[in-house]
Amino acid sequence: MRSENTYSGAAQAAPLPVICLAGPTGSGKTAAALAMADALNGEVINADSRQVYADFPCITAQPTQEERAHCPHHLYGFLPTAQKISAGRWADQITALARQILEKGKTPLLVGGTGLYFHTLLHGTAQIPPVDTALTQALTARIDAEGPACLHAELALVDPEYAARIHPNDRQRIVRALEVLEATGRPFTWWHKNAMSAPLCTGPLLVLDAPLSWLEPRLARRLDIMLEAGAMNEARAALENCGDDAAPGWSGIGCAEALAFLRGRLNFDECRSLWLRNTRAYAKRQLTWFRARKEAVWLPPEDVDGVVTAACARWAG
Repeated sequence: MRSENTYSGAAQAAPLPVICLAGPTGSGKTAAALAMADALNGEVINADSRQVYADFPCITAQPTQEERAHCPHHLYGFLPTAQKISAGRWADQITALARQILEKGKTPLLVGGTGLYFHTLLHGTAQIPPVDTALTQALTARIDAEGPACLHAELALVDPEYAARIHPNDRQRIVRALEVLEATGRPFTWWHKNAMSAPLCTGPLLVLDAPLSWLEPRLARRLDIMLEAGAMNEARAALENCGDDAAPGWSGIGCAEALAFLRGRLNFDECRSLWLRNTRAYAKRQLTWFRARKEAVWLPPEDVDGVVTAACARWAG
């Protein structure tokens, strides 16, 4: 295992050493992360784009207070529903946190299911020129008027690779991809393949190999537990805080379906069914994305000891 003096706090261009733990939603990342934290004197950093929202701890399956008490957790539930966060801004925060954790002689554990976040850290960020806010506002007005599915279909025609990676209701990413195309003349995918900065972090990408057949009953059970725990009450409270249906925090799976129920667009059974269906589809997209990562190390989700062993071996190396 690395000694506590391995990392020097002196400014250096070398990527910061971290351990990444990824996997589809519902695959057991939290339990594995806590075991890794015990073995490696680690602190957990959120790498899930939905778990940043303060109004939705239950719906987005953020670690519980008991789990957070087990070891330090960072970047969970800090963002208002009305605000958005880019992968670049998240990466800046992660870099600062990872450096602080390393300087304490501890291990940064990046845990989540947002592939773009891991890719940004381990492979660099796309150097996209700033986009005029007027263009962002115009596209936002269009998505408000025409709906996200319409603009997602438009994106699929010009950047099918990126469109396939995001949910048709993901307003934030749809607008971002279209504004980049219109402002630069090049699709989002081109920028991420041809104009990348140097990596910010280095380390293993451990991925829980949870096939859909294994996940499906667990996702259904987890959804029912969320509903029994008051997910709809959580959504009602969030609606009081932010009544803008187009706010970024409402675009996530579970949040969008709960909002549709609260607005009377779905009955409860329709809401649950759609929520579960969209969760399964999201897990499938996550698995597809991670399987395309050559650096991914696939591990059985139920073998927590095996995950810890793999993490310790790679950290020691």
